[in-house]
Amino acid sequence: MRIVVLALDSVFDTGLATILDAFTTANELAALQEAPPPAFDVTLTGLRSAVRSSQGMGVPVAPLADCGTPDLVIVPAIGHKMPEPLARALATDEIADAADALRCWAGQGVRIAAACIGTFVLAESGLLDEQDATTTWWLTPMFRQRYPRVRLDAQRMVVHSGQFVTAGAALSHLDMALWLIRQSSPELAELVARYLIVDARPSQSAYVISDHLAHADPLVSRFDRWARENLGQGFSLDAAADALATSKRTLARRLQDVMGKTPVGYVQDLRIERAVHLLKTTGSNIDRIAEQVGYSDGVTLRTLLRKRLGKGLRDIRE
Repeated sequence: MRIVVLALDSVFDTGLATILDAFTTANELAALQEAPPPAFDVTLTGLRSAVRSSQGMGVPVAPLADCGTPDLVIVPAIGHKMPEPLARALATDEIADAADALRCWAGQGVRIAAACIGTFVLAESGLLDEQDATTTWWLTPMFRQRYPRVRLDAQRMVVHSGQFVTAGAALSHLDMALWLIRQSSPELAELVARYLIVDARPSQSAYVISDHLAHADPLVSRFDRWARENLGQGFSLDAAADALATSKRTLARRLQDVMGKTPVGYVQDLRIERAVHLLKTTGSNIDRIAEQVGYSDGVTLRTLLRKRLGKGLRDIRE
């Protein structure tokens, strides 16, 4: 498989190295198998003759014109983690040129994958419009506002939609690389994961509810505070709207715009977050924790944790 990794200026060092290491490791381990899958032929390219990483290191890139038509293009993150610097970076000529190149590759039927803030670069091309996608959790509000036509699911770690693959926060570069290797050989992907000591992480649910996201909007911030203070009680949208001096419709609309969630869904995520914290920091049994986070019994909470996080109680506590 011919893979092109598109390194833009200020590329995220860890993300780039993780992708390259994953495919290099896959090739090395594949050679030990009796029936090895085709090798991954990886080329690192850029849109400028000189590319430096976000840590200031030079990145040796081949000219884009020498890459031909690959089977897969991967866009690692760029190293701008906060909204204002990222917005400035996305307005540069290099990002516009990257969008042109991605549209050209997509038109040739090339699969395209992007991780973390690289998903913003892919979204700038318009190729993710009407597609399912994920992104890095702390920039969810910015992504929703900037790309309203993308069907964003920021809770998932890796999302495949059509010819596009997107992955969540920072180290999801490795989750994405393993997902891509798995399409060639599930056995090889599992072997690479074992060698790199990587656990399965299908969800970002433990992270997407945070003060950073909630504070993106004053009403959402106040609802977040109210919900946390009343987490052990049965949830009532009427009570929430009354406490915040707003209407149910306004509250629901603002939560959907900022978080992409209903009020009930937001509270459910808060309950998961609190339950995970209590499981890791206390010796309370599941029934007691369920009571503290607003569920009538431990069975319901246990089932929800397994469904949302893909882990049992023992795994979470460890």
